[in-house]
Amino acid sequence: MSLHPDLSAFLELAELGRLSGKSQPMHALPPALARIEFDATSQILDPNPPGNVQVSGLQLPTRDGAQIDARLYRSAARAGKQLPVIVYFHGGGYVVGSLDSHDSVCRRLALSGEFAVLAPAYRLAPEFPFPTAVEDAQDSLQALAGQAQALQLDCRRLVLAGDSAGATLATVLAAMAASEPAQAALQPMAQVLFYPVADISQVRASHARFDEGYLLESATLEWFYQHYVRDPLDRLDARASPLLGTAVAQVPAYVALAGYDPLYDEGLAYAHWLEAAGTTVTLSVETGLTHDFLRMGGIVAQVDEAYARLQAWLASL
Repeated sequence: MSLHPDLSAFLELAELGRLSGKSQPMHALPPALARIEFDATSQILDPNPPGNVQVSGLQLPTRDGAQIDARLYRSAARAGKQLPVIVYFHGGGYVVGSLDSHDSVCRRLALSGEFAVLAPAYRLAPEFPFPTAVEDAQDSLQALAGQAQALQLDCRRLVLAGDSAGATLATVLAAMAASEPAQAALQPMAQVLFYPVADISQVRASHARFDEGYLLESATLEWFYQHYVRDPLDRLDARASPLLGTAVAQVPAYVALAGYDPLYDEGLAYAHWLEAAGTTVTLSVETGLTHDFLRMGGIVAQVDEAYARLQAWLASL
C-alpha cells in the first residue's frame, strides 16, 4: 500500500521546511532543543485531543530517592469507579518525549472508559543513560502496587503498553515478570507494543528502505542510541535489545507496526520471536503509515481505526 495521502502531504511540508532552512533533523539538534521541538509537534499532529477525560498529576518515587512525574487518565463518565489500568510509557528514543508529547495518546486510550491509563515519565538520556529508563519503569510499577487502592485501580487487570522506546520498556517489564514472577511488583495480563525498538545492536533492511523522508530517520535512531548507551556492550543487553533476550512465554501481546518505518523489520522479527517462545501474539500492520502514527490523530483519519482495533482487542481480554 502507498503512503496515506494525508500523511504524504504532511511529510512534503516537513521536507519543504527543511529545504528552506526553517527546520533541522532531530539528530542535528542538541537534546534539550530536540525535546522542546518534539513536544511542540503534538500541537500539530493532534491539536484537539478528547477533552472529556479526567487527568490527575502524580509523583512516583524511584530507588535512588528521586521523584518522577506521572499522570492518571480516566474517562469522566467513569469517575469514582475502580478500573483496570493501562500503564503507558511514552516513546522518544530515551532522549526526547514526555508526558506532554503523548498526552493525546493517553487521552484517546482512556476515552472508552474501559481502562484508566497511568503514564509514568522516566528520566532521559544523555543525562540519565541506560539502564535508568528501565529502572524508573520498574519503580513506577512498584509505586503503583502501593497506591492502586487509593487511586481506584484494579492491578489484577494490568496492561503494560507503550510506543517505540516506551514499547521496549513495556515488553522488558513483561519479560521480567514472566521470567522472575516472584520478583515482579505486579503481574500484567497483556502487553501492547506500538512499533517497538527491539534490537539496537544491528542495522536491518528497513533502516535502509526508510532511511529518511518518513518522519523517523535512521540517523536519528543512531543519535538516540549513542546518547542512551554508556558502552557498546549495552546494546547487547536484553533490557535495551529485548530481541536478544532469553526466549520465554509471556502474557498475550498486541504488536502494531507501521509499514513505512525504519523499525519495521525488527518489530516484525520481535513479534515472531515472541510467538515462537509461546506468547499469543496479535500483529497489526498499518501499511500506509509511518513511525509515531499514534500521535497523528489530528491529521490522518486512519489513526482512529488503529485505536479502534486496539480497543476491540483489549475488550476481548
